[in-house]
Amino acid sequence: MDGVDVTLIESDGETVLRRASGLLQPYGDEIRELIARAAEAASELNDRRARPNPVADAEAAVTQAHIDAVRAYLTAHEIPPSDIDVMGFHGQTLLHRPHEALTIQIGDGAMLARGLGVNVVHDLRANDMAHGGQGAPLVPVYHQALVRGAGLKLPVAVVNIGGVANVTWIGAGGEMLAFDTGPGNAMLDDWIAARTHRRMDEGGAIARAGQVDTKVLHALLSSSYFEQKPPKSLDRNDFSLSRISDLSMENGAATLTAFAAHALARSREHMPESPAEWIICGGGVHNPTLMSAVRSLVNTPVRAADDLGWSGAFMEAEAFAFLAIRSLRGLPLTYPGTTGVAEPVTGGVLSAA
Repeated sequence: MDGVDVTLIESDGETVLRRASGLLQPYGDEIRELIARAAEAASELNDRRARPNPVADAEAAVTQAHIDAVRAYLTAHEIPPSDIDVMGFHGQTLLHRPHEALTIQIGDGAMLARGLGVNVVHDLRANDMAHGGQGAPLVPVYHQALVRGAGLKLPVAVVNIGGVANVTWIGAGGEMLAFDTGPGNAMLDDWIAARTHRRMDEGGAIARAGQVDTKVLHALLSSSYFEQKPPKSLDRNDFSLSRISDLSMENGAATLTAFAAHALARSREHMPESPAEWIICGGGVHNPTLMSAVRSLVNTPVRAADDLGWSGAFMEAEAFAFLAIRSLRGLPLTYPGTTGVAEPVTGGVLSAA
């Protein structure tokens, strides 16, 4: 619930020809509160298309925030909307329950297309789930394109540490295995926000001042999720903070940071071959306490995506632009090894301007 990421790429859906700078337009407190109320309402839904009032209100606000952010980006870069062929719009996830074949994202693609005069591809998870997939993660095919373009030694693991962390393992033949590794930033952010006026552990300073509670860490890591074979995916709230409720703020932050790092390291258990290196992107890359823990646990070279000239902050925004292009061309977005779908499938819904 941070805000809207906007960026620009030029691509044919297979090779990334050009990448531009990005813009983060944060959500205001009002939109965050709307999203939180919508997520609570969505927990009672079993129809991904249902829009009771809290959900409908949040959808309208989120879509307008995207319209405003894209306009700001195009104005800042002096780009007329007519120069944009298509926009990829993921929207805001409220609920993800792959075991129930249910995923709910809000964001009105038709409203976005009308508001900007740009064609929009949206609803990118539905077709995958309709064909038996988990609906997540969606970004692996973009990771594969970046890795291919960089000529990296394979196998390699590309990790996004967002609210939930996910990994894409790319083998020597270009084959992909992808899944959510466990919690990323969300649990830690929620822990800090509930105890301070801050929304995150800036620079990992709070965790660095605490001690990991090994008993609690072991209990968190005992979840059957980590034994489950991929492909697999998580909802943001699948892990509860109740196990650490008695810890101090600092010790809780340290334990949650260690939990995210250990969960990521355990993902190696499911890879056909250990990666030659790990490439990290997403908000977690800016947490040196977390990154230090990851490096010590995987005992393999770890690089930030930006070290390769990639955009760690805007990689997912780039990825959804890439997926929109692939959707227009009828190319697969998801694969058996990335979501568990029976065969590679395309996806997305086109709303014309």
